Amino acid sequence: MKSTLPKVLHPLLGQPMLEHVLRTAAPLGPITVVIGPDMLAVRELVGSRGACVVQDPPLGTAHALLQARGAQAEHVLVTCGDVPLLRTETLRALVRTRVESAAAAVLLTMTLSQPHGYGRIVRDADGRRVLRVVEEVACSEAERAIREVNAGVYCFDGRWLWEALEHVHPNPHNGEYFLTDLVAVAHQSGRAVIGLPVEDAEECLGVNTRADLAQAEAALRRRINLRHMLNGVTLAHPETIYIEPDVQIGPDTRIEPNTHLRGHTRIGSGCVIGPNSTLINAQIGDRVVITYSVLEDAQVEDDADVGPFAHLRRGARVGRRAHVGNFAEIKNSTLGADSAMGHFSYLGDATVGERTNLGAGMVTCNYDGQRKHHTHIGSDVFIGSDTMLVAPVTVGDGARTGAGAVVTRDVPPGVTVVGVPARRLERTLDAPASAGDASA
Repeated sequence: MKSTLPKVLHPLLGQPMLEHVLRTAAPLGPITVVIGPDMLAVRELVGSRGACVVQDPPLGTAHALLQARGAQAEHVLVTCGDVPLLRTETLRALVRTRVESAAAAVLLTMTLSQPHGYGRIVRDADGRRVLRVVEEVACSEAERAIREVNAGVYCFDGRWLWEALEHVHPNPHNGEYFLTDLVAVAHQSGRAVIGLPVEDAEECLGVNTRADLAQAEAALRRRINLRHMLNGVTLAHPETIYIEPDVQIGPDTRIEPNTHLRGHTRIGSGCVIGPNSTLINAQIGDRVVITYSVLEDAQVEDDADVGPFAHLRRGARVGRRAHVGNFAEIKNSTLGADSAMGHFSYLGDATVGERTNLGAGMVTCNYDGQRKHHTHIGSDVFIGSDTMLVAPVTVGDGARTGAGAVVTRDVPPGVTVVGVPARRLERTLDAPASAGDASA
């Protein structure tokens, strides 16, 4: 990978590669992860989900498995941290095949049109048992033509495995101990080895370079996108849509091109999301429309609409049927039901009631250079364009501000304020000003 980051921690669709492997294996029983020395970050990722044992020095796959000798079980599944596309169902099939066959081992195989670099599977006459796995450097011409190869995923008889590993000898070329040598050990002890072909060879894709990582991510994206489409979600041009594994989407929702749905985002039914939108850990209700916008740790309730070009940051909450206009930004604030936030506006550290209109260019001035302060805007309020609300400040229910007002003091309910700094407008809005009236 040409990286200081351990290979299995490189991100794959928003999660470390090893995370995908751990999730696949978790339903099948206790996990032991064999790691190299000084891999604290890997230990932290595994956490309480499994035990970590160290292989030092690295002397091959059979030697690695020996480090996990304390993991006693009827069945021992072995897979690799850099094979992230395996499915739990495939591992279950390995276990089921081993139980039904009473074999010493079942190994996963795949058929490739270009098997270069893989160990070839040599079967017996009836094609069921594996006689040996031949590494490419040792292949005869006839063996080199075999397209069925070893995928490096195994299920062993746990009662046979640990003693059998003692009979694996170091390879004369490099001194390493290979798991594939257990095939010969099994035959010597009169036990069978079965090869189970995987239906989709892409499942067994190993990641050794960043190009492999990109290929694995493309395959995982296709798998996830297909699952959502089969569950009733429309993906317009799915090749351009990026959906991470933990995202949930309700039926009859449409995802437009160039949209990224990341983290633990939840989207309800009947929504339209995108195009060119990014949602990270967002919670979206039903029938919501989000266009050309970015939402991070934000919540949008039913029938609201956001955008285009809006930014909802951490703690933003948009109420039912509310509207957030273009180039508007909300941070750590609540916009109440049926309220509207005009374009080029900023709402930070604030609460807004219901049926309130926030005019274009309105700003809550929440930061005084040292601390953040809160703004409260009531229900049925009209905030004029370019109003500056200098927090901490409260605007009561039914109040109004004139265009360009700078509000530095609380505005009582039903009162209109105008000017810089904003002052109460004593005359009614529909009464004509007399010639002697001073500008408010």
